[in-house]
Amino acid sequence: MNPTEKIKLLSDLVAIRSINNYEEQVAQYLASVFTEHGIANKLISYAPNRSNLVAEIGSGHPVTVFNGHADVVAVNDEWNTDPFVLTEKNNELYGRGACDMKSGLAAMVIAMLELQATKTPLTGTVRFLLTVGEEVGEYGAEQLTTMGYMDDVDALIIGEPTGYEICYAHKGSLDIQIDSKGTDAHSSMPQLGNNALQNLLDLVEIIDHRLHQVTESDDATGAFLFNFTVFNSGSQVNSIPGTATVSLNARTIENFDNDAVLKLIKSAVNELQQKDAKYRFDVKVLMDLPPVDGVKETQLIERGKVVGKQVTGKPIKTFGAAYTTDAAKLLVKKQKDFPFMIFGPGNQSLHGTNEYITKDMYFNFIEIYKQLMLNNGITH
Repeated sequence: MNPTEKIKLLSDLVAIRSINNYEEQVAQYLASVFTEHGIANKLISYAPNRSNLVAEIGSGHPVTVFNGHADVVAVNDEWNTDPFVLTEKNNELYGRGACDMKSGLAAMVIAMLELQATKTPLTGTVRFLLTVGEEVGEYGAEQLTTMGYMDDVDALIIGEPTGYEICYAHKGSLDIQIDSKGTDAHSSMPQLGNNALQNLLDLVEIIDHRLHQVTESDDATGAFLFNFTVFNSGSQVNSIPGTATVSLNARTIENFDNDAVLKLIKSAVNELQQKDAKYRFDVKVLMDLPPVDGVKETQLIERGKVVGKQVTGKPIKTFGAAYTTDAAKLLVKKQKDFPFMIFGPGNQSLHGTNEYITKDMYFNFIEIYKQLMLNNGITH
């Protein structure tokens, strides 16, 4: 493909408004591209307007999965350009998803198309997995893993934006909502009610104190993190609220994982409820993504460093991240030393206004992925 055609494919993807819950058009578009080039593919429905996509070239082992997600985050009114029109300025390509992560998707797809077009012999199988819902729960990755698409896999490469660095481990993410139930009353007669908000504040104080005492840290991804992020209660200032809700997000590590956080929270709930019958709480897990504690030095990562430097002329460093990716679901059946890396075009504009990717980095990753598809360093 020439440079204009490569930009056109990315432009077509950015033009698709694949906000979460509406990813299917991305899968359909890429399925048509694969079919046009003679590459076997299959749409896998997750829900109405939502489909994953699987495509393959080559055969046998090693089986290498190249993964990316179709969904993008919502936009605001502060963009300098139309977020759904890929716009070039000074070698930078602007658009929602240009960084996270439609440039990664396009680079993987184009690499497969070019290898197919030249009939280049592959050692093993390249399997492309496009997923839905990565930004809010990794639902597509969970579905494809449950269906067995990771069972025979020997290596995993995720094209999330890392720039010219390789991520080998990341934190987990746990979203919890706590509902407090009380009884409405007039604020002049609080004894006739049960203040759900005050009860929830009592609980939040305990949880906040105990989570701040957690000192565990991970060599790769850093310290355990948590934040209370949503608080809702009441509708009128002179009324005792009968309901209240708080949500929190924890960024977990292997030494203080999702189960440990949930255990601490439930312990605080039980403690208060045993103390006084006025405390009535319901704890809901909204999202439960385990930490991915990968290995820094594997054959795959070493190969990624070599290829990256050959293509860019830059040394490729490794790091652990605080965010989460589809790896949390794709690797649930794999051992810690399973060959895995996150390596994709992008920068720190990924969720922000005026998101962009440099044209040079986009083109470079097409070549990087081609070389990794030809030789990922894995001996089977």
